[in-house]
Amino acid sequence: MKMASLAVSIPFSLVPHRSSRQTLGVRPASSSLPHFKLVKLPKSTRFGAKPTGFSSNPTLFLGRFRARSSLGDAADDESPAPLVGEDSAVFELAKQKVASWLYFTLILGTVLLVLDVVWIDNNTGFGKAFIDAVSGLSDSHEVVMLILILIFATVHSGLASLRDIGEKLIGERAFRVLFAGISLPLAVSTIVYFINHRYDGQQLWELQDVAGIHQLVWISNFISFFFLYPSTFNLLEVAAVDKPKMHLWETGIMRITRHPQMVGQVIWCLAHTIWIGNSVAVAASLGLIGHHLFGAWNGDRRLAIRYGEDFEVVKRRTSIVPFAAILDGRQKLPKEYYKEFIRLPYVAITALTLGAYFAHPLMQAASFRLHW
Repeated sequence: MKMASLAVSIPFSLVPHRSSRQTLGVRPASSSLPHFKLVKLPKSTRFGAKPTGFSSNPTLFLGRFRARSSLGDAADDESPAPLVGEDSAVFELAKQKVASWLYFTLILGTVLLVLDVVWIDNNTGFGKAFIDAVSGLSDSHEVVMLILILIFATVHSGLASLRDIGEKLIGERAFRVLFAGISLPLAVSTIVYFINHRYDGQQLWELQDVAGIHQLVWISNFISFFFLYPSTFNLLEVAAVDKPKMHLWETGIMRITRHPQMVGQVIWCLAHTIWIGNSVAVAASLGLIGHHLFGAWNGDRRLAIRYGEDFEVVKRRTSIVPFAAILDGRQKLPKEYYKEFIRLPYVAITALTLGAYFAHPLMQAASFRLHW
């Protein structure tokens, strides 16, 4: 589903089975000792002899039994359930092939060249004609913004819903190329229009000079990119070098929310709307948030069809609202949970997010030159 990571979230970094529900074990307040049965000794045991495994000191025996029981309960409470889904953001350097990354570089360069010639360049591409056609539907920048998002969302989510059928008809790689080839130009058009017209709406508030607002917006945008859907990190699958798969992720950011792409987009939209403070920003945010809310529902539906009971298990362990499953005990974090984020993809996301922030002037200048 998450070509949206290339099509929406990364480009929009412009500003800055039946498994029982797991609950935390709680010892009943009415009894401090576990239940046990007294066992009748075998007749062959001599009077006065110590039975095997028992102590003649009942206090010592009860203390040992109690300690073993407490340790067992603690282990049960603290140990997360075995994974049903996949471990996300794993990147093993030893398993990488130089040839695969050379293919990726070649494919990426080819895609960017074709995108420029066929869509972006005003002399040869269709991008400006597309924007002009949509802009002709209304004089309102807010309406045009919403129409552009609606067109992208319909194509993107529609093709995602047809993935199973499409992959059976033309194969996984061919469908990925088709998916990206249609979604990417529409995403670029929407992004460029937003950059060029983000200050053309009715000003609703002015908070840019308020102390702390810039820092709040910057930090919010930075955090939003750590909520990228884990499939974004599988660049070789995104470029169809490796065969694309629909993954059932369960670790890393997925423990916090089952739909990190949606949560990250909401954070990004709120931060930008607070900063810009006009009707165009509000329209763009409403459109993007609405698209991602639908994507969350559609994503769950498609995963349920593909993975069945395994998805239901993961669904019960996770939540859409961030941290909800952790707080109510359905998600038990590993002791060294932080290590699920100390992985190369997250290092790359950190570098790219910082780079996008400092490259803002270049992005804006490139968009202005298109006159879309």
